[in-house]
Amino acid sequence: MKIHSAILVSLFLTCTVQAAEVHVSKSGDNENKGSKAEPFKTISTAAESAQPGDTITVHEGVYRERINPPRGGSSDDQRIVYQAAPGERVEIKGSEVVTGWEKVQDDIWKVVLPNSFFGGFNPYSDLIHGDWFRDKGRAHHTGAVYLNGEWLIEAAKLEELLQQVKQESDPLWFAKVGKKNTSIWAQFKGVDPNSELVEVNARQSVFYPDKPGRNFITVRGFTLAQAATPWAPPTAEQIGLIGTHWSKGWIIEDNEINHSVCVGIALGKHGDEFDNTSANSAEGYVKTIERAHAYKIPWTKENIGHHIVRNNHISHCEQAGIVGSLGCSFSTITDNTIHDIHVRQLFTGAEMAGIKFHGAIDTEISRNHIYRTCRGLWLDWMSQDTRVSQNLFHDNAEDLFIEVNHGPYVVDNNIFLSPKSVRDNSQGCAFLHNLFGGSFSCTPQGRITPYHKAHSTEIAGMEKTRCGDNRFFNNIFKQDVLGIYKDKLPILQSGNVYVGKGISFDAKSGVISLSREVSKILAGQDCKIVTSEMLGKAEIPDLPYEDVDGKPLRIDTDYFGKSRNEDNPMPGPFELPAGQRQLKVWPIKGKQK
Repeated sequence: MKIHSAILVSLFLTCTVQAAEVHVSKSGDNENKGSKAEPFKTISTAAESAQPGDTITVHEGVYRERINPPRGGSSDDQRIVYQAAPGERVEIKGSEVVTGWEKVQDDIWKVVLPNSFFGGFNPYSDLIHGDWFRDKGRAHHTGAVYLNGEWLIEAAKLEELLQQVKQESDPLWFAKVGKKNTSIWAQFKGVDPNSELVEVNARQSVFYPDKPGRNFITVRGFTLAQAATPWAPPTAEQIGLIGTHWSKGWIIEDNEINHSVCVGIALGKHGDEFDNTSANSAEGYVKTIERAHAYKIPWTKENIGHHIVRNNHISHCEQAGIVGSLGCSFSTITDNTIHDIHVRQLFTGAEMAGIKFHGAIDTEISRNHIYRTCRGLWLDWMSQDTRVSQNLFHDNAEDLFIEVNHGPYVVDNNIFLSPKSVRDNSQGCAFLHNLFGGSFSCTPQGRITPYHKAHSTEIAGMEKTRCGDNRFFNNIFKQDVLGIYKDKLPILQSGNVYVGKGISFDAKSGVISLSREVSKILAGQDCKIVTSEMLGKAEIPDLPYEDVDGKPLRIDTDYFGKSRNEDNPMPGPFELPAGQRQLKVWPIKGKQK
């Protein structure tokens, strides 16, 4: 026993000694040792040297490279950490600076770049395409042009750009790729581009491993921007500006992530020869799920997911802020600010949202602020033991879309303030203590989709979505929605309040105001603390409503994390003191950015 203990101590000390901090600086040299005194020049060089347990600290500056981590950590305790030096601004960009612009006419300028400028990937010949993508009758490329950090819009034709010179509209760009050169025309209104910062996309991603199974990586404190990301449907490899590529245990935290042509963060699927061949069908995605279970790294709780995405500011992505097909399972998405997602709407399809997940099993989505998106949160297929809690949604075309899920899953203590609050094309959801400030619709689906064994990726059966089998407890509605479930699966409901008018929100101040009448209605309602026992079981999977960790639910705190009145909790997301009629719901100190 003494010998065995001594060996364990020796191994522990060896691992501790081997853990190192590797430094990167713009003033460094890749021939250096990577120490603080002799830092490397590129993050990619540091990545090649980093071993499980090591930390790569990157110092201030703009790094124009794609980080392809060659390995991950060995466990949660022995992860590889990539971090910006504390207090220093570190930007990693998928773009390159371009000068040498020549004036064509008025505000139109042109530059000609050799194709070698882009290496093996030229985003100006890379078409956006794939399952469920709709181009609206024109071509779209993954390239982009930026003036002082803001992107221009791709013109459908060169003539469109040349004819728009004197119109009051957003500036355009257009590119043509020849055998040797790429010509780019761009509209720079009232400025000389050679005197400003002009950048063009040159890399598909900024931080993304080229192979799956690189686990336990942390990415912290960076600005990650300007990538030529491809369309990321659930049936293909999902590549984001930053992505986990079918792995386990990543932590993506405290980053600024912006200006991705398609996706900001990808937690999704691996690639194979069947990518984008599903014929846009439910049957095609069922086959995708089957292949994921049979893959060399199979879709199981032991192998995939368990990611933490927190405290990030994600914006200006034209498909999704965060996407994940299957690879998002067992993950936590919390305290993120997500906005300006798919606002241009130059192309369309079926994969656009602030957060778009397929297979969000045992996944927590909490305390996020999501606004100015086409759709705030889209839970599509196999949301089971998922918990959507304490999120703020406003100024979206639609706040929450839940599609062809069978439950059980929980939506509690959320604030939905857009004109369209919820579209429910699923069943088996528990809606608890929410504020629904807009419409609530329900549509049955004819598609046959899977449900799973408890807290597992293993499929237990397949079923159509009839809608219903929902629980509505202690919610605030601005209009009656429960009648829409007539002739569908039965629902349970208690403690809900319908207030009509009398609730307003000021997005600038982040303050919700209640009228005196609404305040009286809430204070006079008779409610009970919601528990797993009260919720029972979802009918189709025959499983109880539990938290993501399998423990029983007890909704005894509110949107702010404040304890609820045990004897008579207040309906809606707030436990209000008597007489209080205004609440600052954003920003909240210690909650989110």
